[in-house]
Amino acid sequence: MNNNFFQVLRAGINTTYQDEGRYGLQHFGIAPGGCMDKKSFFIANALVGNPKSTGVIEFAYQGPLLKLNSGKVKIAITGDVYFKIVYSDNKTIDGKCNRTYNLSTNDKIDILATKKSSYGYMAIEGGFNIKSFCNSVSTLVRGQIGPNEGKKIEVDDKIKIKKNTTIRKNFSCKVLNVSSNKIRVLRGTQYKYFSNYSQNDFCQKSYKVTKLTDRMGMRLQGEFLKNIVSTNIRSEGITKGAIQVPADGQPIILLTDHPTIGGYPKIANIISADYDLLVQKIPGDEIFFEFVELQEAEQLYKEQRDNISNIIKNIKELN
Repeated sequence: MNNNFFQVLRAGINTTYQDEGRYGLQHFGIAPGGCMDKKSFFIANALVGNPKSTGVIEFAYQGPLLKLNSGKVKIAITGDVYFKIVYSDNKTIDGKCNRTYNLSTNDKIDILATKKSSYGYMAIEGGFNIKSFCNSVSTLVRGQIGPNEGKKIEVDDKIKIKKNTTIRKNFSCKVLNVSSNKIRVLRGTQYKYFSNYSQNDFCQKSYKVTKLTDRMGMRLQGEFLKNIVSTNIRSEGITKGAIQVPADGQPIILLTDHPTIGGYPKIANIISADYDLLVQKIPGDEIFFEFVELQEAEQLYKEQRDNISNIIKNIKELN
């Protein structure tokens, strides 16, 4: 058994273990959860040679400061992140995202902050030594489900690693940062509950991301959306990316840790291809919505998957 681990010297903000999610349990009231930004998640695992669904560490805004107690490990950081590596001889380097680094006994990884985004990811070769629950190692904090007793990673926790790396080679890939403020959506099941004027405003006016945003949902501020039928509906199942509009007329986008049912009318739903882009928005960012039809949404999703596959295929060994 490998007894090596990272000691948590600083936990960071909303630092948790995540993978692709825990599916098939919504009828029990358990949301799928999982990583917020799947593109960054998949690339992180690919860089260190892991299967794509291997658990990683996800952090928001500020990441953890970790010290490797002993052994050797290969890491990769993805997203738009500022971090440093402090080696045991006190040599310090500025890290670069989307490439790997080798750490040895007493080396530290200091994930200082995301830049113009919300979430970042850290993967290690072989993955973390954490227990799965219902075929997933994702942490659902509100339900206290998943590894670490369903809690966020905290100071003095031990982050156990499965194996020491034996490959000293390092790898990198090129990832273009997308900065578009246009978010494409499908019409929601209660789209016709809203006045024609509000239907037009929804796509012609901008909405601002507020500070009331977390893994569960994103509250927006903008043009009032007038409901002409009913501001409440009988509770029904909810999907990730659904845009609810409560009585105050301000949209709420339900995100990865969304409730499984809800009773507010839904004007639209974020398409899968734009979800990663959306969740990386930070408070104060303005976004614009654009309606697309289902066939186009499906094609855009395929293009996104192909793009991720091409990035992974083009991972190269560093000289």
